[in-house]
Amino acid sequence: MENELSEKIGLVICDMAGTTVRDAGQVPKAFTSALAAHGIAVTPQAINSLRGASKRLAILNLIPEGRDRQARSGQVYATFVQHLAEVFEGTVEPVPGARVAIDTLRGSGVRVALNTGFDRETTDLLLDALHWREGVVDAVVCGDEVPLGRPAPYMIFRCMEASGVVDVRRVANAGDTVLDLQAGHNAGVALNIGVLSGAHGRDQMQSLPHTHLLNSVADLPQLLASRR
Repeated sequence: MENELSEKIGLVICDMAGTTVRDAGQVPKAFTSALAAHGIAVTPQAINSLRGASKRLAILNLIPEGRDRQARSGQVYATFVQHLAEVFEGTVEPVPGARVAIDTLRGSGVRVALNTGFDRETTDLLLDALHWREGVVDAVVCGDEVPLGRPAPYMIFRCMEASGVVDVRRVANAGDTVLDLQAGHNAGVALNIGVLSGAHGRDQMQSLPHTHLLNSVADLPQLLASRR
C-alpha cells in the first residue's frame, strides 16, 4: 500500500518570490522605482497590500484613475520589468531548504508545481538564475497565463491541469501572502498553507482561511509525512 505522503496529497503548489525564492525586497523596490519613473508616488503599505497579485493588475491598481490609465499601466509595467531584471542581477537565491524540500516531495511521488504573479518572461529570468528551468518541478504557471490572478483560483487549477492531478482534495497550496491563502481557499484545496518567509507575517496570515502556518517551505515534507 502506498504511504499517505503520496496517497493523500498528489500535488504541492508553491508560490515563488517569498515562498521558494528568497525575498530580498527586489519586487517592492522595482515597483517603487518604476512608478516613480512615471511620476507616481505610492506608499510601502500600498505596495505590500498587493503582494502575491498579478504584477500587471497590481500596477494598474496603483495608477490613479484617468482616461489614459490603461496605457500608463502598460508603460509602467514595461519599466517595472526592466527595473526588476536589474535588481534581480546577482541577488536571486532560493529560500534555504526549498530545493531539498522539492526534491524530497518529488522523490516521494508527490508532484510539485510553482505559480507566480510574474509574467512568463520575468519568471524565466528567475528560473534561469536559480538553475531551475528544467527538471526541478513538474509545472510552472505564470500570472499572464490565466484569465485572472490571485485571489482567483485559476493558477491553481492550471497547475493541476499541467501536472495531471484532477482531484482538488489531493492538492496542497503554499504561499507567503494573504492572496495566496485566498486563492487556495477559493480553489478548495486540501491543505492551504501560509509560509512566514516572505511578504506577510503571522498576524496578517492568521486571519485568512488556512490549514497550517509554517516558517518555511522547507517544513513541507515533514508536514505531509506527519499526516500518515
